[in-house]
Amino acid sequence: MTTVALGIPFPSTAPGRDPARPQTSRLVDSHGRTATDLRISLTDKCNLRCTYCMPAEGLDWMADTDLLTREEIGRLVAIAVTTMGVEEVRFTGGEPLLRRDLAEILADAAALTPRPELSLTTNGLGLKRKAAALKAAGLDRVNVSLDTVDRERFAKITRRDRLQDVLDGMAAAQAAGLAPVKVNAVLQRGLNDDEAPGLLQLCLDNGYELRIIEQMPLDAQHGWSRDTMVTAEEILESLSTRFTLTPATEPRGAAPAERWLVDGGPATVGVIASVTRPFCGDCDRTRLTADGQIRNCLFANGETDLRALLRGGADDREIAERWQDAMWGKLPGHGINDPSFLQPTRPMSAIGG
Repeated sequence: MTTVALGIPFPSTAPGRDPARPQTSRLVDSHGRTATDLRISLTDKCNLRCTYCMPAEGLDWMADTDLLTREEIGRLVAIAVTTMGVEEVRFTGGEPLLRRDLAEILADAAALTPRPELSLTTNGLGLKRKAAALKAAGLDRVNVSLDTVDRERFAKITRRDRLQDVLDGMAAAQAAGLAPVKVNAVLQRGLNDDEAPGLLQLCLDNGYELRIIEQMPLDAQHGWSRDTMVTAEEILESLSTRFTLTPATEPRGAAPAERWLVDGGPATVGVIASVTRPFCGDCDRTRLTADGQIRNCLFANGETDLRALLRGGADDREIAERWQDAMWGKLPGHGINDPSFLQPTRPMSAIGG
């Protein structure tokens, strides 16, 4: 027996399939959530060395042969969008601008029907030179990581003196129509924990949207400490020293950021409190690593290998079924606040944001 969803038939049974999983092609889990947002890491490499992410010398990068090719990425995106109802695709890294075929990957995704919303998370280096071409290829918007507006602090945090390049990249993205430009910031106690008001002012002055993120246990060094993490409550207190914040009235939905109107609006600022105010119950994300592993949660300690299926001759149906099985087993929450929590062995640069 076959069932049809989104106009495409798929098998109602498969070897090893949990009989409790509903007869749907959507990426559902056993806790009532449906994944419609796909995050794809294009590379684990990065041209910054942020202290909360990786050591100064970098990491042992994946071999090029381990990375998914453009064609493999395109095939998986097509399966996700046309078969399983994914509506948004965000390309991440590492640093996705390091992929020489990024524009082609974007164009492949933009040509799909239905067309997904396409976004990119980047450190901004090289964005000034590439923003217009990425827009032409089909990119809709960008998220740019920026933790400080001070040049010396930027160099200390990233171990690179490249602040102006990031600022120029953000401006180029705005000019190219990659809007809204969202700015992602992580605060570290004793280093840049006083930067929230300055970062927000930069965004207000330029029409960007600021998102401040609680530091999460995803560093390669496994040096994360709850004691040094700047909490959402502290972030809001810091912002309130210069701005009046009121809760946004627009429903949050599955968005990770809790949004606040700044001085009555319409400008907003978001705080992503993954640790102190988890939002796992509304999560709509599925993740694909640069080497083709499905992760049903950012903090998952297990993965499902789609690259082996791709390279082993599996058809689209088998790949979709394996992906659906992976998402069905998603846990109710990330468990950061549980005594038994174990940090993922992969760092953020290898998983993708």
